[in-house]
Amino acid sequence: MRYFSIAKYSDATLLVTRILLMLLFVIFGYEKLVGFSGTITYMSSTGSPFPTLSAIVAVVLEFFVGIALILGFYTRPLALIMAAYTVVTALIGHPFWTMTGAAHYANEINFYKNVAIVGGLILLALIGPGKYSLDRK
Repeated sequence: MRYFSIAKYSDATLLVTRILLMLLFVIFGYEKLVGFSGTITYMSSTGSPFPTLSAIVAVVLEFFVGIALILGFYTRPLALIMAAYTVVTALIGHPFWTMTGAAHYANEINFYKNVAIVGGLILLALIGPGKYSLDRK
């Protein structure tokens, strides 16, 4: 009996993984970019002492670094930078420990989704982008 081996498809799997992992960042980074003034307002509401700078960092990392990771460009260092950014956004954006009721539950889910994404980003930094990437060209 033959078993399916994902190793045969590892480069294609890494490409799909990069796309799936970064899709969330690229979508929301784009929304932050096109609604930049609203992004600054949101950053102010989170208590950021530098809302404009925070908005710029969010757009650059989520949209532009997200696209770079999809393309497999400087994958290992950018994945680690995104992991650190994702930890910070979890701590600032989803402080479920300060909430009750539905807000507590929703923010706890989003906090731990961020933690899971960090795990994927660290794994990507460890394994690398695979053959289908600009890093391999």
